Amino acid sequence: MSSSLASRLAALVGEAAVSTDPARLREAARDLTEIRGVAPEVVVRPAEVAHVQAVLRFATAEKIPVVPVIYNTNIGGLAIPQRPGCILLDMAGMNRILSVNPDDLYMVVEPGVRWDQVKDHLDRNFPQTRFAYSLSPPDTSVLANCLMDGLLNLSLRFGTSSTWLNGVEAVLPDGTLVRTGAAAWTQAQWCTSSPMPDLTGLFVNLHGTTGIVTKASVRLQHAKRLRRRFFMMGYDLRACFATVRALVREEICDDIGVLTWPVAKMLFGERRPTWRDPGEPLAMIYLDVSSNRQAEMDLRLAILEETLDASRKSGHAWQGPLDVRDLVKIEPAFQKLAEFPTRLDFMLDHPGGGLSWVGTYGPTSRWDEATETSLRIMQEHGFPPFGVARPMAQGHFGVLRLIETFDRDKPEEAAAVAKMNAAIVEAILPMGFIPYKTPEWVFAAHGSRIDPGFRELLRRVRTAIDPAGVLNPGKWPV
Repeated sequence: MSSSLASRLAALVGEAAVSTDPARLREAARDLTEIRGVAPEVVVRPAEVAHVQAVLRFATAEKIPVVPVIYNTNIGGLAIPQRPGCILLDMAGMNRILSVNPDDLYMVVEPGVRWDQVKDHLDRNFPQTRFAYSLSPPDTSVLANCLMDGLLNLSLRFGTSSTWLNGVEAVLPDGTLVRTGAAAWTQAQWCTSSPMPDLTGLFVNLHGTTGIVTKASVRLQHAKRLRRRFFMMGYDLRACFATVRALVREEICDDIGVLTWPVAKMLFGERRPTWRDPGEPLAMIYLDVSSNRQAEMDLRLAILEETLDASRKSGHAWQGPLDVRDLVKIEPAFQKLAEFPTRLDFMLDHPGGGLSWVGTYGPTSRWDEATETSLRIMQEHGFPPFGVARPMAQGHFGVLRLIETFDRDKPEEAAAVAKMNAAIVEAILPMGFIPYKTPEWVFAAHGSRIDPGFRELLRRVRTAIDPAGVLNPGKWPV
């Protein structure tokens, strides 16, 4: 079957774009998480939009499932086949920054464009602009993050990365090419999604089940001349969250993150820290401040000091704020947190290379309770209580992400991670924390909680767009 299917696909897209290499097929059946799939029948790496159209027309006619993937890094099984006989559509080969418009503040990119590629391109050619960066590795996809509602280091000010989309170009299962946003009228300007009906949403958070996005217009921001990053060490988790809320209200920061204590130990080389000395900080807060004027920067930093002084007067101890440039001089390991995008090798380069997480968006009013509950569950299961929290969209909601490293090659560790993740979701979903980049197992356990009307509407939309059900079957099961 593989040989026959590969030959037919090669006739459509060329032999160089088709692979049945056994090692490549085996690797495609897993990502960095504990979730396992099945090997695809064949991998196709398109070089242009016409290739994507040809593959989808063929697959729909033959009712062969198609699973889209870019770099397949730590996304909870969403880009690995769960059924035999699939075509894996590897979009990493389409990796051009097609245009940058510094006046209207947007760029047009293909799926394979990476974070480091964008940063280098903008820094060299358009220093008056800036983009935001995630904590995913520099060699992963910008567009995948946007399509999966990811978070960026400007998300406190501007929201999740999907809100940065001005529109997309996508291929539907029958090969139809569709453009959303202003590009539905003209590709000469793609600076906004308004006032068009928001059909871009048909491709956001749906995990490739409605179409294959082949390019997108993504917003840029004006670069600021002055930028500072600070770290503060806190000894009371609830005080940390109270301080974060206070700083959000002051509107002085571009980004704020709370990192629990295992992060520092892992940064300094301890692989799986499960014990903390009572004298060590409980959490670390990092924050970014930027401005075009020194007077404004000074005022922002004065407000930061006032906020911390108020917390100290309430009886809470703090170390800092410490400029990351000074921290790097004292301890070079902090360089990994000094500038984004960055490769957090202590999370990736370890035996077995496993990295899993429960990532959620939810109310900042219940951060404290949800975080304490989640960290306790992690410790009960024998894992470091490694958590990350970040306010989003000017504090309208927040991120709570619980992260575990493990050995993917040890089934017992993968099973332990899966059990712990299930317990975390069970505990914090009733508090309003909804998993993002949602893996199939969350739907299997909790999908019945989703509003029936929503499920039916989504079913109708999916059926209308993909009546043969070939696109990434099993994802967003309705």
